[in-house]
Amino acid sequence: MAVSLPYPALHATHGGIWVASAGGEVRALGRGEAIARAAETPIIMLNAPLIGQRLGYPELSGLDLLELFAFVFPARFAVPTPKGLAHALGLAPPRDDAEAALFLRRAAEALLERMEAADWPEREGAWASAQSLHRLRWSWAPAVTAQLKRPERDERWLFSKLPEWEEGAPRPQPRPASVSEDESVERLASLTGRDAEPRQGQRDYAATATSAFAPRTREGEPHLLLAEAGTGIGKTLGYLAPASLWAEKAGGAVWVSTYTKALQRQLDRESVRLFPDPRERKAKVVVRKGRENYLCLLNLEDALQGGFSGRAAILAQLIARWAAYTKDGDMVGGDLPGWLTSLFRRAGSTALTDRRGECVYAGCPHYRKCFIERSARASQNADLVIANHALVMVNAVRGREAGNAATRIVFDEGHHLFDAADSTFAAALTGQETIELRRWIIGPEGKSRGRRRGLSARLMDVASYDEAGAMALEAAVQAAGLLTGDGWLQRIGEGMPFGPIEKLLAAVRGTVYARASAQDAGYGIETEMAELDGAIVGAAAPAVEALELLLRPLVALGKRLEAVLEDAPDWLDAQARARIEGAIGGLGWRIQSLSAWIALAARIGGPADPDFVDWLTVERVDGREYDIGIHRRWLDPTRPLAETVLKPAHGVIVTSATLRGAEGWEAADARTGACHLDSPARHFSADSPFDYAANSEVLIVTDLRRGDLASLAGAYARLIEAAGGGTLGLFTAIQRLKAVHARIADRLARAGLPLYAQHVDPIDTGTLVDIFRDEPRASLLGTDALRDGVDVPGHSLRLVVMEGVPWPRPTVLHAARKAAGGGSAYDDRVVRARLAQAFGRLIRRRDDKGIFVLLSAATPSRLLNAFPAGVPVSRVHLAEAIERVRSGLSTASALGHQAQDVTVPEGFA
Repeated sequence: MAVSLPYPALHATHGGIWVASAGGEVRALGRGEAIARAAETPIIMLNAPLIGQRLGYPELSGLDLLELFAFVFPARFAVPTPKGLAHALGLAPPRDDAEAALFLRRAAEALLERMEAADWPEREGAWASAQSLHRLRWSWAPAVTAQLKRPERDERWLFSKLPEWEEGAPRPQPRPASVSEDESVERLASLTGRDAEPRQGQRDYAATATSAFAPRTREGEPHLLLAEAGTGIGKTLGYLAPASLWAEKAGGAVWVSTYTKALQRQLDRESVRLFPDPRERKAKVVVRKGRENYLCLLNLEDALQGGFSGRAAILAQLIARWAAYTKDGDMVGGDLPGWLTSLFRRAGSTALTDRRGECVYAGCPHYRKCFIERSARASQNADLVIANHALVMVNAVRGREAGNAATRIVFDEGHHLFDAADSTFAAALTGQETIELRRWIIGPEGKSRGRRRGLSARLMDVASYDEAGAMALEAAVQAAGLLTGDGWLQRIGEGMPFGPIEKLLAAVRGTVYARASAQDAGYGIETEMAELDGAIVGAAAPAVEALELLLRPLVALGKRLEAVLEDAPDWLDAQARARIEGAIGGLGWRIQSLSAWIALAARIGGPADPDFVDWLTVERVDGREYDIGIHRRWLDPTRPLAETVLKPAHGVIVTSATLRGAEGWEAADARTGACHLDSPARHFSADSPFDYAANSEVLIVTDLRRGDLASLAGAYARLIEAAGGGTLGLFTAIQRLKAVHARIADRLARAGLPLYAQHVDPIDTGTLVDIFRDEPRASLLGTDALRDGVDVPGHSLRLVVMEGVPWPRPTVLHAARKAAGGGSAYDDRVVRARLAQAFGRLIRRRDDKGIFVLLSAATPSRLLNAFPAGVPVSRVHLAEAIERVRSGLSTASALGHQAQDVTVPEGFA
């Protein structure tokens, strides 16, 4: 039955605002009238936060089509634009912005009509969910409930219909097995297809990668391969070929680790080649992430039963719809659309995951259905575990999965291994970190919302059984009271810190501000931990004593819990055992953190440790303080990487398109930890098959004055206009990005060139890239996150513009590493790597063409070898750069090329 809605629809861009009446009439209107219309009557729109921002009315609300889409099609994705929604619904996309307003009404009616279809696969649970949303006054509820008939039988509650995971026997250790080069090449051929274009570089890669899967001959000496494979080689299938063979032969798992979620999704898609049957693939390939990525069912139940209110409660209902249909419960980069939580301004979304280590494990009524536990158990019997650098390192550090230790690891995006290790092996004694520990031990305090899930509550039955454990637990709770508590920032700001930790942080704050300079105003500030005065030195000793007072009972409690497991009482069933094992794991890494904090605080006033870099910080956003603390990083974080991750493994591949860059293998060895192993790494390289010299060029603009914001904005606008969109604009500072966007967005929109921006548009980065990829005339501005890991093949990305040379920020940490790494040569290595990664966004397919523009007259010639050999580099005035972009990347070419885009050849990963 056709649906006819009595509501108007509103569409707004930087170029104008249009409204379509219920009768189908479309007209343009001004901001004031648009806001008034939206305030006085329900109005259909697409992405209300974005429309509100464009109208200058952030609190705008209405009938958001994305919310309706999330209800009708949970766990499905649509690019959140009129064109993207049209594609998802099988409708004709609007031809222009005026027609888009009318299209929104048509899309709303199509979504409502879909609920009447007999073959609607997401029908189960819809009626009950709609009733709950109606009680919450969801704007779409009247229209939705009118379309749904009450089912003949009551629908199952979400938590009763989710499948349970099954406990299985521990997997035996992998058998000794080797993979021959011929076998690997043969497997590669089966993955790419017999008729695929032969690529010698990929064949050589697959053959060489077998060396990492040979049996290890000496403990602590893994077979390590550093493999640089230029874009287009097909390295993904190059290492999956021998990895899959080894997993079959040895009965073990290969962990493939990435740095970005985009590559995780790509690997998941590539696994279809290995296991075409969906059921077999589900058993053989598992995506693993940290706990904070997954929906916590206990948190969701709390939210649904009154823990959330207002818009957050509506979000919880839509998340519950998604939870019933999701593949794996991954809320960050999984099948939950990235735009869904941003529609609610992220109200409550973080509270639906386990971000504070409060999991009660087997004490949770949903433990047997937990997405996190299901993923962990599935990985124990998988052939291929797709993880990320941080998780692989954290698992190695914590030793939580000793029974499932990774003996074979592939680190893809290996040029990020240094950065990932730098974060993983860091220590930070800050107010936010200490208050989190306090809450983990004591539980929510005062008016804090949440279940009583402090350590005492989680281990109540153990405490009643074991007297020594109960005493240790009580001592830990008492000692945790000395950590920072609610309101700590305000107390420190008012000069009234409470307890030894807050007094130390107050002294840190005073030292940092005393050494700050005027240009630091509004941003985070820091100072080296050296030449400290008496106030901070005097505050350090009581803080160390307080931390040690907490450390001792936590260590004792861990030992008592282990004793309980060894001498199990009668009441210790499988669930209680799992809960105690979880508590032991949580205690283990928190004890490690406490030990690191003690070492940091004890270092105040003492001699520096040459292996570490220590500094003090006051973290701020727009001048508002949000954290204070002491930080420690390894001067060379690949040392702990080598000890805790590489040496215990049997075989490791570290691979990237820019692994050695212009610096050679010695630099690659240093950045990956290979230099700290007793046996040398094997090296392999294969150049990209792309003809960069013929299909790309680099233009360095020489007539822009540094610091002239108006000229910078004008340059971006004119270059984007010359290219007809399709531009990725990269910035080294968020404030300049915002300023340029504000100056040029309206101008470009009037020319039919949409402009999106990270840190400006209320849309997550992944969705911004999806929109950019889907609209060949759109452009996207961003910072570091868009310089690396963004894969936009085809004509949607044909121009990259960088505002200047991406020099490293002059932080305390950078200064120390620069001094140890060769001075200016260290800076040059960092910049070359960043330029190479930025240029790498441009040419993703054999037939791609593009131009790279660097808006920096002072670009040193010594940095230009960051670009592929043969790429022409020219220093030109802006006017000439614009003409070259216009002639090389014309709008007509853009529109024509869109239809001619070719798909990636098989095996072209």
